[in-house]
Amino acid sequence: MSQIRISEAARFLGVSDDTVRRWIDQGLLARSTGDGPATVDGLELANLVRDHSVLPADPADVARSARNRFVGIITKVTTDTVMAQVELQCGPHRVVSLISSEAVRELGLAPGVVATAVVKATNVIIEKGS
Repeated sequence: MSQIRISEAARFLGVSDDTVRRWIDQGLLARSTGDGPATVDGLELANLVRDHSVLPADPADVARSARNRFVGIITKVTTDTVMAQVELQCGPHRVVSLISSEAVRELGLAPGVVATAVVKATNVIIEKGS
């Protein structure tokens, strides 16, 4: 069973330590008992986040098979004659896409524009620290 410190849980979720403590006080999470720093169960925290997550509305009303969609705001566009690098800030996550400069022009992509990064990948690498 993975135990996560309250401060780490807050950092992972992009909320304050006080928010995690309020969740404990409201009975949404159980604080682990024992000596040492206050912790919460990793599985319980993951279930809470999954069950209460609210994705921003996708501005495109399109059905698609890709499940990994990140709605965010474009923070930077770097283009040359053929290719472009588009950076989106999707909540606490930075998503970078390499697309054609023609697509950037046709879609009107520029800093400050709300867009959705759609990821369909057969190879996703997951790392875990020791």
